Amino acid sequence: MAYRKIRIIQGDITKIKVDVIVNAANSSLLGGGGVDGAIHRAGGPEILNDCRAIVARQGGCKTGEAVITTAGRLPAKHVIHTVGPVWNNGTREEDLLLASCYRRSLELATRHHLKTIAFPNISTGIYRFPKDLAAKIAMDTIVQYLSENEAIEEVILVCFDEENLRFAEHYYNQYVRPEE
Repeated sequence: MAYRKIRIIQGDITKIKVDVIVNAANSSLLGGGGVDGAIHRAGGPEILNDCRAIVARQGGCKTGEAVITTAGRLPAKHVIHTVGPVWNNGTREEDLLLASCYRRSLELATRHHLKTIAFPNISTGIYRFPKDLAAKIAMDTIVQYLSENEAIEEVILVCFDEENLRFAEHYYNQYVRPEE
């Protein structure tokens, strides 16, 4: 019952105390707007310094991939930066790339022995991914991963707005079977 490890809340991901939070980053890893900017501002220069080292080593992060850094001043211990797809009417495998963001982030957390992870609503802001479809992809990918891997103890979906919250809860409830 993988879904029992999932919690959905509305709030600010920079305030969540978990082993790792996920940043909806851009490919430069150097900060930006939305969740990315908020995480960099709240976490301080340590995050940016780690990101610069990653860029020097590998040249940024591709869409659908993920990298890990310190969390600086955040209550989390680490930040996983993943680059979500820009919505282009579903013509450029955006659904597969978004699923990859969640899967790669979970794999990275597992590889680093991190037990609790918090996700934002990846790509649903300025990247214009439809919130309904994004919530379905996120929930399906997370539930599938948790059903195949025991290492992660809790996944928190941190929804910034009411609309993302409603969609996340809707797709979560599709996994919950009423007790009879």
